[in-house]
Amino acid sequence: MAAENTGSMQSHHQAFDVSINVAPQVGSKCYDDDGRLKRTGTVWTASAHIITAVIGSGVLSLAWATAQLGWIAGPTVLFLFSFVTYYTSTLLATCYRSGDPDNGKRNYTYMDAVRSNLGGFQVKVCGAIQYLNLFGVAIGYTIASSISMMAIQKSNCFHTKGDDSPCRVSSNPYMIAFGAIEIIFSQIPDFDQIWWLSIVAAIMSFTYSSIGLGLGIGKVAENGKIRGSMTGVSIGTVTETQKVWRSFQALGAIAFAYSYSLILIEIQDTIKSPPSEHKTMKKATFLSVAVTTVFYMLCGCFGYAAFGDSSPGNLLTGFGFYNPYWLLDIANIAIVVHLVGAYQVFCQPLFAFIEKTAAGWFPNNKFITKEIPVPVPGLKSFKLNLFRLVWRTIFVIITTVLSMLMPFFNDVVGILGAFGFWPLTVYFPVEMYIVQKRIPRWSTRWISLQILSAACLIISIAAAVGSFAGVVSDLKKYQPFKTAA
Repeated sequence: MAAENTGSMQSHHQAFDVSINVAPQVGSKCYDDDGRLKRTGTVWTASAHIITAVIGSGVLSLAWATAQLGWIAGPTVLFLFSFVTYYTSTLLATCYRSGDPDNGKRNYTYMDAVRSNLGGFQVKVCGAIQYLNLFGVAIGYTIASSISMMAIQKSNCFHTKGDDSPCRVSSNPYMIAFGAIEIIFSQIPDFDQIWWLSIVAAIMSFTYSSIGLGLGIGKVAENGKIRGSMTGVSIGTVTETQKVWRSFQALGAIAFAYSYSLILIEIQDTIKSPPSEHKTMKKATFLSVAVTTVFYMLCGCFGYAAFGDSSPGNLLTGFGFYNPYWLLDIANIAIVVHLVGAYQVFCQPLFAFIEKTAAGWFPNNKFITKEIPVPVPGLKSFKLNLFRLVWRTIFVIITTVLSMLMPFFNDVVGILGAFGFWPLTVYFPVEMYIVQKRIPRWSTRWISLQILSAACLIISIAAAVGSFAGVVSDLKKYQPFKTAA
C-alpha cells in the first residue's frame, strides 16, 4: 500500500487521482470498494495506533498539571477532557465516509473529511492547523526524548557521585541522536506499514507509565501521607498571577495529553471492513480512551499525592525520584523508544500530504514519482523514492534544530494542546457531524453541540494564554545551545 492510504488531494489534483483509480478491481478479493488494496487494520491495531498517539510524553506532565489545579479540579478536568475526547472522536469517526456511514465515499484524511462536509475556506484552515500541530508535535517529542536521555545520564551520575552533585548535561547531542534515528524511520513509506512500530511504542508507553505509577505509590507509602491540597499550589509558593497562568497552562498540558483527533481519520483509513469502519473505530476509541484515562488518573493523582506542590514538570525526569536508578533508566529508555514510534505515527499524515501534493503538481517529474527498488537480503525489496528521502530528511533536521533552540517541555506541550484541542478535537468534528446527520439549526441537539464547542473554545484560549506566558518567562532566563544543569 503506497502513501495513498494516508493522504489525498482528489479535488485539487484530479490528474493524479486517475492514476490510482483502478475501478475494475473494485469488489475483488484483493481490493476494497474504492479500488485500493484491501485494508487489514483491526480494532487492536487501531487501538495500538491511538494508545501510541495518546499515552505519549503528555502523561509525564500530569502530576504537575494536577498540582496546579488541586485535588478537586485536577481529576475532574482529566475526566472531562477524556469524555469530550471520546465523544467528539465518535462524531469524527462517522465522517470517515460521506453520506452513508457504511457505503459512502471514503475520506482518506482529516482534510478530505472537512472538504466533503464543510468545504471552502474551512478546508484550508483545517489543513493549516492540523499540519502545524503535527509539526509542533514532532518538536515536542524531540524535546521529550532528549530530556529522558539526559535523565538517564543524570540518574547514573547521581548514583555514582551522590544526589547533590551538579551533573551538568547538554541536551543537544541527544536531540541530534534522536533526529538521526527519525531520519531512518521516516523512510517507511506510509501509515499502514508502521503498525508494528505502534505496537512496540504502545507497550513502551505502558512500561514507563506503570513505572511512574509504581514509584508514585511507593513514595506515598514512604511519606506515610497523601500530599497536596484541594486547591493546588498555594498563593505564597507562587504569586497570584503565576497561579492563574499555571492553572491555564495545566489545562493545555491535559489537552495535549489527550490529543489524537488530528490523525483519527488517517488511522481509520487502515481498518478493514466489514464490520463498518466507524463501528470498529468507535470500539477502538472507547477501549483506548478508557485505558488512557485510568493510567492518566493514576499517574497524575499518585504523582501529586507523592510530591504535592513540588510535583515536577516531568514525573520521570524532574528528579522527584532518584532511586532505584536502574528502574528510572528502564522507564526513560521506554519513553525514548515510545517517542521514536509516536513521532512517526504523528508525522506520517504530514509526510503523505506533502508527497501527494508534490506528485499532483508535478506528475511527470521522475525525482518526485519514481520508485527505485533496493534489494534487502531476506526481505522483499525496499522502494526508495528520492523526493521522500530528501524532503523527509530536511523535515527531521528542521524539527531537531528548532527543538535545540527552545527546549521547554511543559510550555511547548501546553501550547500544542491549546492550539490543536478546540479546532481539531471539537469544532470540526461537531460541525461535520451536524452536516452529515443534517441536524436542524436551533434544535436541542444543535444547541447542545454548540454549547460544548463554545466551552472548549474558552478552555483552549485560557490554556494558550497560560502557556505563552510560561514561554515568555522561560525565555528571559534561557540561552540557546547552552549546557543544562
